Amino acid sequence: MKAGRGEHRLVIAEIHLACEDGVQHGILHCSAETCRHEYPVIDGMPVIAPDLRRLLSERGVELLLRTDLDPRLESLVGDAIGPESWFDATRQMLSTYGWDAYADLDPREQPQEGGPTPGAARRCLQKLLALNGPSEAVRVLDIGCAAGRTSFELASANPNALVLGLDINLALLSLARAAAAGQVSYPRRRIGLVYDRRCFSTGFDAAPRVDFWACDAAALPFTAHTAELTVALNLIDCVPSPRQVFDQLARVTRPGGSILLATPYDWSQRVTGMENWLGGHSQRAAHAGSAEAFMDLLLQAHRVRAQTQAWPWQTRLHERSSVQYQAHLLAIERLPG
Repeated sequence: MKAGRGEHRLVIAEIHLACEDGVQHGILHCSAETCRHEYPVIDGMPVIAPDLRRLLSERGVELLLRTDLDPRLESLVGDAIGPESWFDATRQMLSTYGWDAYADLDPREQPQEGGPTPGAARRCLQKLLALNGPSEAVRVLDIGCAAGRTSFELASANPNALVLGLDINLALLSLARAAAAGQVSYPRRRIGLVYDRRCFSTGFDAAPRVDFWACDAAALPFTAHTAELTVALNLIDCVPSPRQVFDQLARVTRPGGSILLATPYDWSQRVTGMENWLGGHSQRAAHAGSAEAFMDLLLQAHRVRAQTQAWPWQTRLHERSSVQYQAHLLAIERLPG
């Protein structure tokens, strides 16, 4: 990790609760004598970010979300807090990502004629793995892992690998860790403020080789050349600085290793300032605002093994609404330098 000057190791400074799987609650310290950085481990999940105060002030409430309320009581709470609240936004997010990641395992889930099919992220990952070709990775980073299903898929596809799923969204990481433990519970949105609590068992053979950490993709806490395979699905259009995030992806990937990217270039000014977009502006230039032209500049120090320009990715919002994206898929070889 980087803290203060240079790169230093994190050490377990305090253990407040441990189990067979490791530390459940504790505190990590930076090992440098001149550094006083410390980070919590909560419910087995390390929370490592350069601005920990800001992260927890903005997202800490997600650590307090409950899955054990009676559905009728949860419905009443949701109605009382109302639409466009943090509670409703979090439930919508859990519904969208939880459904896509795990609804195929839900015995209550019924196919909807003309509607989306769960597993868009998994299908995208499978296509990228096919574009990239055979891999013998032993260290894999799934950056922006969301609800975690792609991390399990990566572990299955790389049977000798340890896979670390990383995201900054604490609620989604809690869902991912629950899935690793064998149980999924998420609010599935029907319409408006109507959500159905879905609870069912999971069983991923590769789960013992998967872990989930809360980290900022723009400041990954790893030394250079950590992983042979680095994956970022629909991430770089959801961050303040796509270039900074890609630089981090390249830094932590060893030379000769692979970076797998997917992005629909779906920019939001709320998240990414227009000056940081990859395309979608400056159409008066020779590139006419092409996102691919900006991406080519970003990748000029690396080699694109294969790519697909428009891969379908459908996202469910509720029973009567979904969004269809055309994602740009790239399998990239990280070159030396």
